This record gives sequence, C-alpha cells and structure tokens, in this order.
Amino acid sequence: MGKREDATTKWMRNFAKEKIPMLYYVEPSVVKISEKEVHVKIPFKDKNKNHLGSMYFGVMCVGADASGGVLAMKLIEDSGRNISLIFKDLKAEFFKRTEGDAIFVCKQGDEIKELIKKTIETGERQNMPLHVDVFVPSQQEDPVAHFVLTLSLKLKE
Repeated sequence: MGKREDATTKWMRNFAKEKIPMLYYVEPSVVKISEKEVHVKIPFKDKNKNHLGSMYFGVMCVGADASGGVLAMKLIEDSGRNISLIFKDLKAEFFKRTEGDAIFVCKQGDEIKELIKKTIETGERQNMPLHVDVFVPSQQEDPVAHFVLTLSLKLKE
C-alpha cells in the first residue's frame, strides 16, 4: 500500500469513527485509489463473520458502501464544491460464500466526475447506479459478489 492509500485509509477511518461507527467497526482499508477506481479491503475476522463462518452479508454491504462512497467523496472534495452524498438503494448478488479478505472494487470514477459536474451545473439532485464487484484473491479470481448502489448527489450551496 502506498502513501496515498495509507492517507486515504486514515481519512476514511477517521470519518467513519465520527460519522459511521459501523464502517469503522469492520476495519476497512484502501488498497488502491485513483481518480478512476478504488479498491477497499475488509478483513476476514471473527467479528465480520456469520454463523456459518463466511463473511456476514451486512459487512459486505458496508464494504460496497465504503468503496463507492470513498471514491465519490474524494472526487467531490477535488471539485471544491459542497455536495452531499447518499446511497438511495442497494441490490446485491452473492455468487459464492466469502471466506477470505474481501476486496471491493468500484471503477466508475469518470462517471462519478460527470455526475458531480451535472449536479453543479443543474443545482438539482442527480442519481446514478454505482457498480461494485467483490473479490477474494485467496479464494478465486472471479467476483464472489456484485452490488449496485444508487449514488445520489445534491449541491448544498
């Protein structure tokens, strides 16, 4: 993990500790971030497991939220504008039990930037589907789950 990822992990955890304790509890870390994509890791620990020994689906929802959210928040910060962010809904598909550290990947940075631009130009709330794939490198190459969250942005100024 590079300096940028370490700094983003620290920022995300501080934000979570203050604003979203559940996110803080699952111990996310940013393993890769750019303007185009983010990879957030949720560790496979006892506190993140269900009664069958795989990752609890609620923890996986938190991971999907974290990956899409941190990418959007960083791009909003880069815009220099005061824009609120919320997820309006969530759809999930689980392909295989998650039995290892999970990596949540969102690659829609360019689309998020366009949504931010449209939010600023119109002054109206804007929405878009945000796709997050979940990988467990120790388990398999293919995604173990896929999430679609509706990202909703609104200019606060």
